[in-house]
Amino acid sequence: MSGRPKEHRAEECREVFERLSEYLDQELPEGDCERLRQHIEGCAPCVEFIESLKKTIALCHEYHKSEPPRPIPEEILAQMRACYQKMLGARSGKP
Repeated sequence: MSGRPKEHRAEECREVFERLSEYLDQELPEGDCERLRQHIEGCAPCVEFIESLKKTIALCHEYHKSEPPRPIPEEILAQMRACYQKMLGARSGKP
């Protein structure tokens, strides 16, 4: 390594985006994995993308931990049905 900042190359970023799943699952040949790792370490847009992806995954996990909706109480359902029937009756009475 020369110590100079690497030139940002969009085609390298595109490759990271296309192969990120394989990279994270360690399904790439060692040379490809190392090349992507080096690019990611020196590329702010790729780091930002990966951090955003991590946050998205964490939010998805939190969402699945939530409680399922409770059933609607029968008295509320009865009121809703009555209102619906009343609305249907009002519509059928119009010319």
